Amino acid sequence: MKLVASAKLRKAQRSIESLRPYQQALGEILSELCSPAAGAATPVDDGISAPVPEPAGTATALRPEAEAKPRGRVALVCISSNTSLCGAFNANVIRKTMAILNRLDTKPDIYAFGRKVGDALRRAGYPIERDCSAMVQNCNYDRVEEFALHLLDLHRSGVLDKVYLIYTGFVSTSRQEIRVEQFLPYGKEEVVESKLFIVEPSAESLVSELRPQVLALRLYAALLDSAAAEQAARTMAMQTASDNAENLLSELSLEYNKCRQQRITDEILDLAGGSAGE
Repeated sequence: MKLVASAKLRKAQRSIESLRPYQQALGEILSELCSPAAGAATPVDDGISAPVPEPAGTATALRPEAEAKPRGRVALVCISSNTSLCGAFNANVIRKTMAILNRLDTKPDIYAFGRKVGDALRRAGYPIERDCSAMVQNCNYDRVEEFALHLLDLHRSGVLDKVYLIYTGFVSTSRQEIRVEQFLPYGKEEVVESKLFIVEPSAESLVSELRPQVLALRLYAALLDSAAAEQAARTMAMQTASDNAENLLSELSLEYNKCRQQRITDEILDLAGGSAGE
């Protein structure tokens, strides 16, 4: 299982690393024309964990206690895995989600990407607006883009006021971090002239085209990031399990050899005692 997880980790790592430059470039262009409503991601002060800073034009952190009361509903997009045997990967996502739910004044709409987080939230009494576990199993960009545009339509129509992403970011094989990022709203409505780019035909038309693409890429990147983190956590869990199994075998072998040596010693003493008696 460790070898399989390692092979999947290399594939997932290549996918997210090849996507990041393109995502960052689009985010920088959109940020130049339409600055995000808040800056880059900052730590979430809830005593659990904190996200690392993201490239320009990506994320803002969730701070419910500092936010104004929303005019519409809040949505949480929670990303976990469909399977277990990956250490504390799923438990960390569930714990972070529950901490945020306890801090919100209203019940949010929950979109579960992954059976583990969906099942845990249902057991806790939180209804799931939509189960998107199939997208975790087969991460297809077209389906992710369709879902991102659906959230964007709900936000534009006033149904959703804010949308947040909760997922595990891949840092290295031995380190994964829980991240909470504001997905919507993204960027200010007004468009400014760029000092870095020559825009044709107009900045407004470019922003209208870029905004849905950047949002879809952000959600797709979060899914790929979570997939890489899952395989990294599974690799470490299987390595720990292998080490524990080897230690257990070593201890059992030592105990077996002690018992075997004791039997041989007892038999020798019995033979020696019988010879002395004769």
